[in-house]
Amino acid sequence: MKIFVVGGSGFIGTRLLETLHEQNHQFTNFDRQISAKFADQSVAGDIRSTEELTAASVGHDAIINLAAEHRDDVSPLSLYTEVNVGGAHALVAAAEANGIRRIIFTSTVALYGLDKNNAAEDSVPEPFNEYGRSKLAAEGVFSEWAHADPGRSLAIVRPSVVFGEGNRGNVYNLAKQVSSGRFLMVGKGENKKSMAYVGNIVGYIASRVDAPSGVEIRNFADKPDLSTNELIAILRNEMNVHAASTLRLPLTLGIAAGYVFDAAAKITRRTFPISAVRIRKFAADTTVNTDRLRDSGYTATYSLQEALKRTLASEFPATIVVVPTAKSAPNTDRNPL
Repeated sequence: MKIFVVGGSGFIGTRLLETLHEQNHQFTNFDRQISAKFADQSVAGDIRSTEELTAASVGHDAIINLAAEHRDDVSPLSLYTEVNVGGAHALVAAAEANGIRRIIFTSTVALYGLDKNNAAEDSVPEPFNEYGRSKLAAEGVFSEWAHADPGRSLAIVRPSVVFGEGNRGNVYNLAKQVSSGRFLMVGKGENKKSMAYVGNIVGYIASRVDAPSGVEIRNFADKPDLSTNELIAILRNEMNVHAASTLRLPLTLGIAAGYVFDAAAKITRRTFPISAVRIRKFAADTTVNTDRLRDSGYTATYSLQEALKRTLASEFPATIVVVPTAKSAPNTDRNPL
């Protein structure tokens, strides 16, 4: 099968292209930047351009759309709609022009909103930011395309926060703070998080190129969900970092500090790692139900605990202590797993 991957030059996309290559699929990567690893199979372009998408996707059998404006600090806010929703319109136009009848769309659990305990696919969406709202609107565009022809296949995957080797997102930044010994808990830490390991989700996304006709929507997360306290404890244990302080910052003060950084960002036009929305997301319960995923027959390649170990061993190798036993030789690989 020949697959047209949109947004394949980034963190998840690179791992997905590796998986497609291992599975002997032909593919073209369409992105703003040429892939560092798959330059020969890449085309530079703008997802908002129907003409560019149509020309680049000729002769393909399926589309996987990973592209999105997703950062918390995107400006102007209209870019979320222009890229995420406008890109969806451009993609379905290209699919229709080239007779492509399979689309896999990576959406987000952000469309459920914050503090939605174990949100399922049929839960009422209540996105709290423009990213979630634009992703929900894009789902509507793709669903309308799929329902227009019973022979079309649409697989919508709603990932929770994705982490893994090479990522510089939320989990990496949290681990970096913990490894420095200067981490300060905001809130009680009892809120739970659903997370997804990149090594698992790319395999699942690749499997959906064979999804049956119709529309399927599934949350994606690697269970069990961890509380923030549990996640911090795992990070400290794996990196052999003991808590320098048991102090906790009340959530209200944390959010207030975030607003101070937001104001400073506007004045200085700089980007800071702390913001009010990031504090809110850190302290919120963001768990999702994965019964549909489980019932589909999907099984994870890596457990969540193993995935965290692999990530930490790759990104923070100096902090990982591997003690050889009498039954095994010392492991000299950077990644002990």
